[in-house]
Amino acid sequence: MSLKYRLAAPLLALALSGCFGGMKTLRVVDFTDARVTDLTLTKRVVGKREFVFFSTVKTRVFLEGNIQGTITDYRGNPIEGVSVRAVADTGRRAGPEPDPAAGDDIFGIEETATSFVTLSFTPGISDTMGLFKIRFSLPVVEEQVDVRGKLIYNPGWDQQKMNLGKAYEPQLKESPFRLYYNVDTGFLAFAEGVRPVIVSPVGEGKGRMEALPGAPAPAQAAPAAPSPAASPAAASPAAGPEEDLFKAFGFGE
Repeated sequence: MSLKYRLAAPLLALALSGCFGGMKTLRVVDFTDARVTDLTLTKRVVGKREFVFFSTVKTRVFLEGNIQGTITDYRGNPIEGVSVRAVADTGRRAGPEPDPAAGDDIFGIEETATSFVTLSFTPGISDTMGLFKIRFSLPVVEEQVDVRGKLIYNPGWDQQKMNLGKAYEPQLKESPFRLYYNVDTGFLAFAEGVRPVIVSPVGEGKGRMEALPGAPAPAQAAPAAPSPAASPAAASPAAGPEEDLFKAFGFGE
């Protein structure tokens, strides 16, 4: 056997053992208050390496799961069909470029097809319970996943309103988030920036509290007026006080 083949055989075994080694057991210490669910570790092919006498595939471990939340109206009723997107701003790099001084291209071996690693998020749409789930697939770099980005609520609502005449306008258009996971410790954290809390002034107040600033809650729709046939006040002439009371509220007019 020539020297080239004797050198290539150990390199091939080393490369294959690195690509198809065992996966670590998934540990999760959840500090997300159930915002991140269904976690798995998956090894996927992300590229290919060409050597002198053979080629190998490049693999990387990805953390996959869901970011979930709920969509409601001002009264807390679930709203179906509202989309939510996640857009990554930054993430941990997939590692440094090969260093020839460290022997990464020994014997003229070089990479002819670079790996293609993306931070993947699939948009979520709220269901009949108002629950949405954004599916993500994020590369594990140095035993960690650390991604910053933003959640965009019902993007394109203004265009939909222009085209269809009506749409759900989100009170919060977008919010920043950070997703962090450590493979060794299992520490999982999800933070969604500073979110507004709605308040409205109530009561009469006295002095300067009488003009307490702030917009009131949206007005509730008035109940439907009862039909004359179903109204006891209209059917009975003796019900004078009740009839006057209903007239004061404008019912039956």
